Amino acid sequence: MYKYSLANGIVVTSGCTPKIGNLGVSQERIVPPDKTLVMDLGAQSFIYPALINTHDHMQGNYLPRVGPKPGSFYLTWYPWDNDLKASDTFTERSRLSREELYALSAYKNLFSGVATVNDHFPQALNRAILPTLPIRAILNYGLAHEVSSYDLKWGDGVAVEHRRAVKNGWPFITHLAEGFDREAMDGVKILEQMGILDNHCLLIHGIGFSDEDIRKIAQAGASISWCAASNMFMFNVTCKIKKLLNAGVNVTIGTDSAATGSYNLFEEIHYDRDLYRRLYGEELPAQRLFEMVTRNAAKAFWMQDRIGVLEEGKLADILVLRGRVDDPYENLVSASMEDIELLTLAGKPLYGELRFIDLFGGKLPKGYSRITVANRPMFVIGDPGLLYLEVRKKIGFKKVLDFLPFEPMV
Repeated sequence: MYKYSLANGIVVTSGCTPKIGNLGVSQERIVPPDKTLVMDLGAQSFIYPALINTHDHMQGNYLPRVGPKPGSFYLTWYPWDNDLKASDTFTERSRLSREELYALSAYKNLFSGVATVNDHFPQALNRAILPTLPIRAILNYGLAHEVSSYDLKWGDGVAVEHRRAVKNGWPFITHLAEGFDREAMDGVKILEQMGILDNHCLLIHGIGFSDEDIRKIAQAGASISWCAASNMFMFNVTCKIKKLLNAGVNVTIGTDSAATGSYNLFEEIHYDRDLYRRLYGEELPAQRLFEMVTRNAAKAFWMQDRIGVLEEGKLADILVLRGRVDDPYENLVSASMEDIELLTLAGKPLYGELRFIDLFGGKLPKGYSRITVANRPMFVIGDPGLLYLEVRKKIGFKKVLDFLPFEPMV
């Protein structure tokens, strides 16, 4: 177990005014700081809750993206699936093992400050893999691919999966209104008729929501995962995000897979803010975006008692970013992979600058490796450099994956 304090950092968390302070870590939890091992941040770094990605397809994070023919867009997700399976991207991706794809996806998230993610595949497929990943990929959720006749029939059926989620205090996660045919646009109505539109629902995409759908979602206390970059790439439209926010819906952010969406959560945040500005001619406040990838996401996962805020007793999922701008929320929403100084999961350092090596007693332990990011020597859990080399070996050329911010050492 790790026991240390981060001192003289600008602590940023929901419900508190950002200010210079100290944060203690012990037995996986946030505790009052002490003098056991103090890492002084010199009032130059911001301390945030580690970020949460509410929608990813971890078997599908590969590049380049696959989408509609130029000048056209999809009506639903289904034709995209056919295009994907006929693409060079899919052929190339298929040379990698499932384990390798999941490892790449874990690092995609890790290198953008994410400690917790949902992989939107059934547990029958991912149950053995997720616990092996360096970040927390949640295992406890009810799942339906969607509620149309052409959904992929994941899990044990919509009603059973929802009932299991309610019984266990889990989220029930499903794509909804991901398109504009009659069935897609009836998604909220179908959930309502089944009696399962409630606060356990985490609804993905929602590009076809009507104003009445939004009213019902807000009334039910359901959450939304906004995946704007993927939506615009595939459909040239995203959900009615301003109306969702004005209705008080708990909005979170997801990347979707790199095959259609942003290549990591930082880029998704940048895209979302720019899109909101283009759609509405006004700013989406940085603090609101911060809430979407921390507290709101924890609530959507039914994990608000453990993650999403920096409070004593919560798991020590911590992201330290260099200070580029004075405003703490603007600093986060403008951040890139090059700005991470430290990322921890339940107090365990996953990735960081070598100045934090004292957290390991001054020597990098087994199971970690070194990489160079933007000319900074960094430590990282596992060996993503070896993984990258293995990918290139299997693919047969020097493949570049934009979500990996380094070149492996040969």
